[in-house]
Amino acid sequence: QVQLVESGGGLVQAGGSLRLSCTISGSILSRYAVGWFRQAPEGEREFVAVISRSGTNTRYVDSVKGRFTISRDNAKGTVYLQMNSLKPEDTAVYYCAADFVLNSVVVHTTTDEYDYWGQGTQVTVSS
Repeated sequence: QVQLVESGGGLVQAGGSLRLSCTISGSILSRYAVGWFRQAPEGEREFVAVISRSGTNTRYVDSVKGRFTISRDNAKGTVYLQMNSLKPEDTAVYYCAADFVLNSVVVHTTTDEYDYWGQGTQVTVSS
């Protein structure tokens, strides 16, 4: 059974940084592209960032470009989301998700493409 576990969330002041981690168990991370999504209170789940199986292709939502960086360590079974210059509007529950793809560079940005989801980790940015 494939499971994803997020960690690293918390409370931070505006302008601060956090690093989220997403660790897989029950399968091999290199089989999946991995995305990060977030959901604010009373909002829809939105795409944040994604990294391909190979790690060579990444994509970000415009609002986080230049501030967030996604990376992966297949040997550790972990994907990271480094979040810098955080803003109050980044406050949300952050979810990682795994997308089983055969192509090593393909990435998807819609929730319906993903096969497995973590339970989420809360990120709160105070002004």
